[in-house]
Formats: sequence, C-alpha cells, structure tokens
Amino acid sequence: MLLRAGGEMEGKAVDLGAVTGGDAADSGVKHAGELVRFAEAIVGGEEDEIASARGALCSVVGDAGMIDAAAVAGNFQRMVRIADGTGIPLDTPVKLVSADLREELGIDAFGSASETSATSRFGRLAGRLMRPLVPFVAKRMGPKRPKDGSLV
Repeated sequence: MLLRAGGEMEGKAVDLGAVTGGDAADSGVKHAGELVRFAEAIVGGEEDEIASARGALCSVVGDAGMIDAAAVAGNFQRMVRIADGTGIPLDTPVKLVSADLREELGIDAFGSASETSATSRFGRLAGRLMRPLVPFVAKRMGPKRPKDGSLV
C-alpha cells in the first residue's frame, strides 16, 4: 500500500504486479529489476546469489542505497513475522483502503490473511473513497525524500 502511495506522491504510475511475480522492468519503479533480485536473494537465496544481487544493486544505487534497501527488506520481514506470529489482523483503515490492492495482487490468498475478516461491499466502497487521502497521510507521516527521487 505504501509503495503505491509513494508512486502516487511522486506522480508516477507503478505496476505493483512485479511484487507478486510480474515483470519488474515494466513496474515503473526506478531500478526495480535490481531491487527485486536483491529482495528475492536475501529472502531465499544462497550466499553467492545474495553477493551477486548486492553487487548489482550497489552498481545502480550505490552502497548507501543498497543499505537502505536491505534495511527496508529486513524491517518488512520483521513486521511480517511479528504479525504472523501473533495473528494480528489488518487494522480497519488499512483493511479498507488496501482491499482492492490485496485482491489485485492475490495477497488475500496467503495463509496469514485469514486473520483479517473479509471486507464488506460497504467497506470496499469506503476504502475507495478514502484511497485518495492515503498519499497525503503518508506524506505527512513519512520521512522527507530528496527531490531527485534517489533512494538516499
């Protein structure tokens, strides 16, 4: 949801299908191929795959950008493990505004999605009405990024 909001905040169209198996090159995310390769390597790759993906990512975003990417991936893994381990459902606002994205990406098919109740028709409508506000809320909550769009 934040990746989509981040793209909208920058006025870019992003195809989040790359997250669940689409073509990263067509995603609209800068350096998506290297980022996806790095993320997949650190989640399930061998040491040589991780080293190769790390080198490829460093070549396009630099050492600091690679460290940022590793921190984001590590933090995401931590949050998912805590949520899965404790059975935390999505909170209502996130559930409502992410219903269409979860459906589009097939996220509701994951086992941990069973912790969150189904979204009603009214909830989906409310989520669609609230969605345009997400970039504004994320912008106010998130850190400031360089205007050049760099990762660092």
